[in-house]
Amino acid sequence: MTRDLQAKETSSDPPLWTADFRLFFTARTTSLLGDSMLPVAITAAVIQAGYGASGVGYALAALVAPFAALIIFGGVMSDRFGARRLMVVSDTARLCSQGVLALLFLLGTPQLGQILVLLALIGAGGAIFQPGVASITPLIAQDVQKANATLRISESVSVVIGPSLAGLLLAVSSPAVVVALDALTYAASGACLLLLRSVPMGPAERDGESSFRADLVEGWREFRARTWLWSVIVVFMLWQLAGAGPAMTLGNSALVTDYGASAFGLVMSSLGAGSVLGGLVAIRLRPRYPLRAGALSMVLWAFMPLGVALALPAPLIAGCYGVSGVGMAFWIVMFHTSVQTHIPQNVLGRVHAYDAAGSLVMKPVGQAVAGPLAVVVGAVPLLSVSASMALVACALLLAIPAVRGLKSVERQAAPSNDFE
Repeated sequence: MTRDLQAKETSSDPPLWTADFRLFFTARTTSLLGDSMLPVAITAAVIQAGYGASGVGYALAALVAPFAALIIFGGVMSDRFGARRLMVVSDTARLCSQGVLALLFLLGTPQLGQILVLLALIGAGGAIFQPGVASITPLIAQDVQKANATLRISESVSVVIGPSLAGLLLAVSSPAVVVALDALTYAASGACLLLLRSVPMGPAERDGESSFRADLVEGWREFRARTWLWSVIVVFMLWQLAGAGPAMTLGNSALVTDYGASAFGLVMSSLGAGSVLGGLVAIRLRPRYPLRAGALSMVLWAFMPLGVALALPAPLIAGCYGVSGVGMAFWIVMFHTSVQTHIPQNVLGRVHAYDAAGSLVMKPVGQAVAGPLAVVVGAVPLLSVSASMALVACALLLAIPAVRGLKSVERQAAPSNDFE
């Protein structure tokens, strides 16, 4: 009897791996793989071209800055013209831009200005692509949390495998060839998105015509109207500034300097493995109050900077990073699922763009000021502050009634009145 009941319950669960979800999963995975390979390939190509460490810094900034600057506009465009259409356009543009960049490296030594312009175009393409991930997920998956957890696992694996794959290819070929092969990931992603059947190319239904500025304002109004949403972003701006930023700068530097490159690779692999485990937990665990559960899981992140601050042996630091990966992956799934199930579909791209921009804006600031501050007060005290910020962020999130009281719901097709 029990087995029959369990089988009945399992069979009643909505299927995740439909044809469209498989296509979207493949598109997202290949795109992430390309994104994680590109910085390694570009670093090697710029160094080989003779532009040195300064050139690498300019190149990576040219890749990231347009993404941060344009993602809000990408959200507006996604809602106006259709998420699927914009993602295909993005993949096509990035394929062409990176293909030209690879060709320039194959033909000789391109000027640094040419490299920066093409990388900026690739970064801008990412800003157009990203809002569509949030918009399309609830359209192709009835179980949004399970879909997000599965995509998070894919992201974690790609972040670990991508740089390693790029390094392996660099060992047997030139940076130009790796840049060219990496460009093909965008072709694979675009082809899969073109084959989607349940997601229209055009936008969601809209009431009348509106201007770009009006859409931008409407997205901000929808974002601002939800206390639980903007409160989370404000807390995460603080955490990125005093927590994640210093932890990445000082933690990564200490690992490479004090433990060596091989230990750094072990620690990063452990972080990826922890993220995969966190995604698996998020598939099974379905809390009634997702942001409350996610906030509690944030506490686990404190192990990452704490392990480095205490100068633990490399295997123990790897364990700390793995535990942190579990907590962060679980939080990300809980938050993204909450956004995708509480925000109306016709404004989801814009709202996601606002929360993504807000979440990232303080990260480079925290990374930039960590080094100079460490010279003044020391790396260990700053890493201790970084660890404590996980506890502060958890306490702040739980102290906000709209955050801790937000309930899990099924995805909404109609506009939400959840403005608490």
